[in-house]
Amino acid sequence: MKIFVALALFACLGSLAQAVDNEYCQNTVITACSSSAFSGNSICNARFAGIDHIEPEIQSYINANLAKSYDYLLLATHFNSYQKNRPGFQKLYQGLSDRSFEDSIALIKQVTRRGGIVDFNTRHESSGSVSTKRGTLEVDELHSLALALDTEKQLATGATHVHSRATHATDADRDPELAHYFEENFLGKQAESVRKLSGYANDLAKLMKVPDPSLSVYLFDEYLQKQ
Repeated sequence: MKIFVALALFACLGSLAQAVDNEYCQNTVITACSSSAFSGNSICNARFAGIDHIEPEIQSYINANLAKSYDYLLLATHFNSYQKNRPGFQKLYQGLSDRSFEDSIALIKQVTRRGGIVDFNTRHESSGSVSTKRGTLEVDELHSLALALDTEKQLATGATHVHSRATHATDADRDPELAHYFEENFLGKQAESVRKLSGYANDLAKLMKVPDPSLSVYLFDEYLQKQ
């Protein structure tokens, strides 16, 4: 019986010692991360390289993508109405709207992965900010393509600006990882989108050089449905 009591007491002491050790480890981490010596780029966050320098630029680009996604959605709704009835144009602009929204989500994940915070209560502007000034979106087919082409060029310029800031900053502010991310996920895709929309606009402009272009526009819309 004495042996059993001794073993039980030993086990209790061991458990208590382990609990104290665990609490000590937690307190050590909490104390280290809350002290001024570990503020800024520390082991307690994911921030490194030039994220502080580039984060406002990315926030501005996120805002632009969200705004353009909304504009494209309005265009898609406009061409999906019973008055316009252009399912091909609706498909084109719905796809661009979805892409811009998905790009915004991907960028938010990238910023938070690097230890940043996306704050939509603060308006971020930069020298490379994409214009979000809106005109009327109730336009005809050709003018809608011209509007979309301008939008894609603005987004391409914004992505190029962020990439340039991440690549050509000073040593302390340079961020190769963010530059690589934008190069892999935005630059090529935006260039291809600009090329495609410019081709659409030029093709439709040529097809409409007839006295009654209604059939040309209808056939072009049929073509867009198949893309």
